[in-house]
Amino acid sequence: MHPVPFLRGEKIYLRTIYQEDIAKYFEMLFQAETRKLTGTQKSFTLRQVEQYIEEKSTDSSSILLLIALNENDVVIGDIQLLEIDNINRNCYIRIAIDNQSYQGRGYGSEAMKLMLEYAFGILNLHRVELNVFAYNERAIHVYERLGFQREGIQRDALYYDHAYHDSIIMSILEEEYRDRYIREQHVQK
Repeated sequence: MHPVPFLRGEKIYLRTIYQEDIAKYFEMLFQAETRKLTGTQKSFTLRQVEQYIEEKSTDSSSILLLIALNENDVVIGDIQLLEIDNINRNCYIRIAIDNQSYQGRGYGSEAMKLMLEYAFGILNLHRVELNVFAYNERAIHVYERLGFQREGIQRDALYYDHAYHDSIIMSILEEEYRDRYIREQHVQK
């Protein structure tokens, strides 16, 4: 079966996870650099990953999508809106690009923009939040460039590689997103 895009950008598209993707998703969880950047400390079995994906497919408070390249359909990571709160109109976002060769090429930024457009333009959310570890300076720079603002620091929130690390809370509000990206779209026309 050919992958069906859910959201499409210039270089990448976001799509749901198919049964045949589960082994690839499982492998992505064991990339050493990705585990460090996401703060993943646990090991998972293939069955646990399969159950997680099954649960997410029926969870209305979460949207889990794979990031794939337009040119060849290669899956390079995943992105998720989670804890979607329709009353307070907010959620968390997380992203992982699973291989260093795909990092720093704009794929993550494009995936984030697609998901923010979906969150604010379709789901009618007001606020999108994320956490990033202080040692992930490249991600912090990207998030700030996308319009996220630092809100606070959770001191010593993660223990990894024999040390404690701070977690930075960042968010973007719908009006900040619209001021930045809707205005940008009008200028390009």
